[in-house]
Amino acid sequence: MSESQGTEGTTQRLPVIEQQAPAQEPAYGPAYEPTHGPPPAGQDGDQGRFWSARRIPAGVVAVLLLAVAGTFLYDIAAVRANRPAMSWRRGLAHQLAERPLDDTWVLVGAGVAVALGVWLIVLAATPGLRAVLPMRRTQTDVRAGLYREAAALVLRDRAMEVAGVQSVRVRVRRAHADVYAASHFRELDEVRADLDTTLADAIKGLGLARPPALTVHVRRPGRKG
Repeated sequence: MSESQGTEGTTQRLPVIEQQAPAQEPAYGPAYEPTHGPPPAGQDGDQGRFWSARRIPAGVVAVLLLAVAGTFLYDIAAVRANRPAMSWRRGLAHQLAERPLDDTWVLVGAGVAVALGVWLIVLAATPGLRAVLPMRRTQTDVRAGLYREAAALVLRDRAMEVAGVQSVRVRVRRAHADVYAASHFRELDEVRADLDTTLADAIKGLGLARPPALTVHVRRPGRKG
């Protein structure tokens, strides 16, 4: 009588890969390693501004057009059903037929229509979102931006690290960064030189596609009383 022998299996422990939680990024955007060379091939460092969806102007225009078109359509349908036209449309047709083109109200209405048309064209042709500064693109499928208030906060914090600086006010625009600092000790020229060096390095660290030009103003704090 033969006895069947079972094969004894061996168990091998597989390596375990632990997924680490992503590091908490600061409120002003992801950490950025400044690059001292040109961007990688096929990745243009000069990025345009972000385009705004402009939902509010589009919604207002759509509602107005819907209301006007619906009112005219209802009046035309009423006339086709052998009912009298609305009084406002009869009055409007009468005024348009009798008033000359150089009449004041005609010119005012034409000016308002032209202004609204130009406004809509400007909204359609300009990107908007002036408060967001485009950052240098390092990945082809990722595009980042930095709010001006956040950039100003970063520059202010870096400026406060300079010895002798008592208070700082920073204004960041699209092409300029204006820094107004008050120094209560040290020579003003020395403080200004340290601010130029520190803030120039901070601007590079922001990783903006178009780094703003830096302007530093240093003065003594005003006397109290």
